[in-house]
Amino acid sequence: MPSGRELAYDHLKDTVLSDPAMQGQFVNEQALADEIGVSRTPIREALLLLAAEDLVQLVPKRGAYIAPVSGREIRELFEIRGMIECYAARRTVELGVVPVAQMRAELAGQRDLTGEDQARAFIDCDHRFHSALVRAVGNDMLAKSYDALRARQIRAGIVALFRAAGRRKAVLVEHEAIVDALADADAEAAVAAINAHLAATQQVLLQG
Repeated sequence: MPSGRELAYDHLKDTVLSDPAMQGQFVNEQALADEIGVSRTPIREALLLLAAEDLVQLVPKRGAYIAPVSGREIRELFEIRGMIECYAARRTVELGVVPVAQMRAELAGQRDLTGEDQARAFIDCDHRFHSALVRAVGNDMLAKSYDALRARQIRAGIVALFRAAGRRKAVLVEHEAIVDALADADAEAAVAAINAHLAATQQVLLQG
């Protein structure tokens, strides 16, 4: 059974940090403790862990602040994602281990998530779509490095959906281009599609 700190950490990382309404806000420790069903101590312990990951800022006498995603953070996130995902595309094609079926299944799941209240589920599918490609390489250290980006990736993805009308449909088209190229074992076309997809999302985020 997970500890109170683990419950608080997971809830903060997977739910609170990815909520666009929480960007630029302070965390209400008591409300969060009541919601999860723990005391404030595990909440504070979880916030210390998140601060060590630079996901929240601890402000003396004010508490934990969720800063809006900065332009630098966006650029660095997408630069790292591009490096990892493009390598994964080339490597899985080279090895003949492209997870086409799994990626198509995640894409199909995304197509069913059209409601405004389903943005989080849509981006969860988005992460699994890309993560499936990275995991297929078979390099555990690479997969763990990519998974470490998950909270930031989900946070950025949800913000992008709310900032640009039609972004959800565009993501589906971009994902289709990626998986089609991979299915054809065309690594360079897949790399181009991945770069175009990441660039489009980054542009939405940087435009604000």
